[in-house]
Amino acid sequence: MMKKIISVMLAAALAALALVSCGTSGGDEDTTAGSGTNGGSDTTTAASETVSGTVTTNGSTSMEKVIGSLGEAFEALYDGVTVEYSATGSGSGIQAVIDGTCEIGLSSRALTDDEVAEGLTGTVIAYDAIAVIVDTSNTVTSLTLDEIASIFKGEITNWSELGGEDAEIVVIGREAGSGTRGGFEEIVGVEDECDYDQELTSTGDVITSVSTTPGAIGYASLASVSDSVTTVTVDGVYPSEDTVLDETYAIVRPFVFVTKTDATLSTVAETFFNWATTSEDAKTLISNAGAVPVS
Repeated sequence: MMKKIISVMLAAALAALALVSCGTSGGDEDTTAGSGTNGGSDTTTAASETVSGTVTTNGSTSMEKVIGSLGEAFEALYDGVTVEYSATGSGSGIQAVIDGTCEIGLSSRALTDDEVAEGLTGTVIAYDAIAVIVDTSNTVTSLTLDEIASIFKGEITNWSELGGEDAEIVVIGREAGSGTRGGFEEIVGVEDECDYDQELTSTGDVITSVSTTPGAIGYASLASVSDSVTTVTVDGVYPSEDTVLDETYAIVRPFVFVTKTDATLSTVAETFFNWATTSEDAKTLISNAGAVPVS
């Protein structure tokens, strides 16, 4: 009788051990592939065997440096992963999420109430200063917010009115639907009132045009501005990470990940999303790309 009891107990123990072993294996795989929040090499080594595929992103040209840095680092962490980025502008990226042609849209403005009503969620990953830029030969390097508004509305048309040389002001901006344009016009208070000489389709095009056009003024993401143009102070404050954080620089907008509210991201897209929005590594990369990560 005793031998029979021992045999039954041994069989039960072996069955339980086998069940625990199988459950642990499956649980580890799901957790690793679906979270990816730490961004460190300790979790990546295990996760890299289970996460693969393509993360599709689409949208803001101002976020090129940020998404480029994040994508490159994520690909290095996970074997078999590709992060695709289509630089189409914020409006197009938002629409791509609605249409289902990408999983993560990139917007350099907050979502509108109508876009939220269409089933979208916006997650702010960073803040970016919109720099006001002029060509390097311009002697005017400081403007007030009111003066900027007057320039873009066509009320001030010559640099001599601002203490500069007698030269016509050439107003350069982004196309309708651009997140940079939307953010700039809303903050400066010139929505639907701007009198543009040129409306261009990317941040890079605006910077190039301002740099090569005497008398030009424009705006661009601080993360993308180079020494080919002069960044002016606004109300005496120069745009920087410090002045964004202490809220002394006036023209600041969000960098946003846009997703469908009721849809589940693919495993690889969810892992990227979680890593990019929560890990310390991602915050460092965002900062190095010229934006201010959300703390």
